[in-house]
Amino acid sequence: MLGTVLLLLALAKTACPSPASVASRRAEALKKLLEVFGMEDPPAPPTHFKQPPQYMVDLFNTVANADGVTKNPDILEGNTVRSFLDKTHSEEMRFLFVLSSVAKNEKILTAELHLFRLWPRVTDGPKRHHFCQVSVYQVLEKDKPDTPEGKKLLAARLVSLQTSGWEVFAITPAVRDWTEDESSNQGLLVTVQGLGGSLLDPPPLQFASGRGHHESKKPMLVLFTDDGRRGASLPTAGFPDLKPQAPDLPAKMPVPKLGRSRSTRSLDRLKPCQRHPLSVDFEEIGWSGWIISPRGYNAFHCKGSCPFPLGENMRPTNHATVQSIINALKLSEGVSSPCCVPDKLYSINLLYFDDDENVVLKQYDDMVAGSCGCH
Repeated sequence: MLGTVLLLLALAKTACPSPASVASRRAEALKKLLEVFGMEDPPAPPTHFKQPPQYMVDLFNTVANADGVTKNPDILEGNTVRSFLDKTHSEEMRFLFVLSSVAKNEKILTAELHLFRLWPRVTDGPKRHHFCQVSVYQVLEKDKPDTPEGKKLLAARLVSLQTSGWEVFAITPAVRDWTEDESSNQGLLVTVQGLGGSLLDPPPLQFASGRGHHESKKPMLVLFTDDGRRGASLPTAGFPDLKPQAPDLPAKMPVPKLGRSRSTRSLDRLKPCQRHPLSVDFEEIGWSGWIISPRGYNAFHCKGSCPFPLGENMRPTNHATVQSIINALKLSEGVSSPCCVPDKLYSINLLYFDDDENVVLKQYDDMVAGSCGCH
């Protein structure tokens, strides 16, 4: 399907004299390309310059190369990671995350609350203790968060008072409740207690809030989900080696005698099956406003002949070998020679802003031809 999309875009640029026809073809191609990426419309770019959370940038660099190609398909849990910033902007440790952009068909695998731990205040607390207990609650009743019936404990652990940095708490049950019933989302409450269980006032430990702290330290909810969109049956495991393939020559391939009248297209057909570059530039398409990384990628495409006899360097299937023999010996009418097609596909990852200006990391299967063979 991606090849069809890119062909439509190319035709829109070159083939048609009518501007209306060019615009129509381009719109059709972009619509098809959005379908490949699981979207009906492209997200609107942020209204002002916005820096993506460093966690999401680091995660992209962990799972993908600079051009977006997946390093290892098993690194990422599910195929989508969504990040949400706190909407309360309160100095109190109350947090609210709006999850309206999560699709109904997305399966919530893991949900994490990321809080940046500030350097502790200079009080008597840190002198007596090196740790305090941090508890994260799901708020059940907005007006009664401090009562036993108004909250539900999600996570609790001891946190050091000697350092600063990110703390991550698993809150998956709460997020599953919120996605099933949006009205149940009353936010989260975080408390800090001493080792004896008493609330500390003022608390020796504080987390960065949405107000008065750098955007890179703002409270964040991270969801690992799976939308059920999976690729086809071609092998995708392993680390991709996307250097251009050498032109593997088939065994005992006859050298054709070419006249000057032979067209370039005919020459291409006589070349052996191999992989060729196929650039996808998101800026040229008009998507650079909402796609953070990559700026584009090389999808590659397969082109060339599958002449008889098929050598191992053509990576033929058994069926292709039989078809090649039948075609060469003219044992049956209407049987063509095997086709040069991708026999290994890799996924790519996009880091982008959604319609709510949340940053999303999504993995798309079967986007890059890893190698070509005769099938």
